Amino acid sequence: MIPQNLREIMIHNAQEVQNDLAKDHAPVVKLHSKYGKAIWLLSELDAANNIAFGLCDLAQGKPELSYVSITDLESIKHARLKVPMVEIDPAFDGKYPMSIYLEAAKVNKRVTEDEAMLREASLRLAL
Repeated sequence: MIPQNLREIMIHNAQEVQNDLAKDHAPVVKLHSKYGKAIWLLSELDAANNIAFGLCDLAQGKPELSYVSITDLESIKHARLKVPMVEIDPAFDGKYPMSIYLEAAKVNKRVTEDEAMLREASLRLAL
């Protein structure tokens, strides 16, 4: 689901956190539910367990930073069509640190890529 080059960036980000070089990483990938509204903006990956960290939005109005199993996401199939339910957004470009996406999502009650909302979130966090 996640291309190897992006996995490597996510693994590197996770290693920085584990070595107390923690940074507010920008999301590396955006996954979304093909037939629903769930979105995951992910920045780190524990390759040994295939567990990612990022902003998780299950479309219930409460996006949060959390961990998610990539193996579990890959296993979710449409009940009738038997096609994968979660896919990567190849056009996604994480331009801001995760804290900015989280702040904008809290205000919006939903993950957003709206530039104006992200800039506003950035300004709020700078204060």
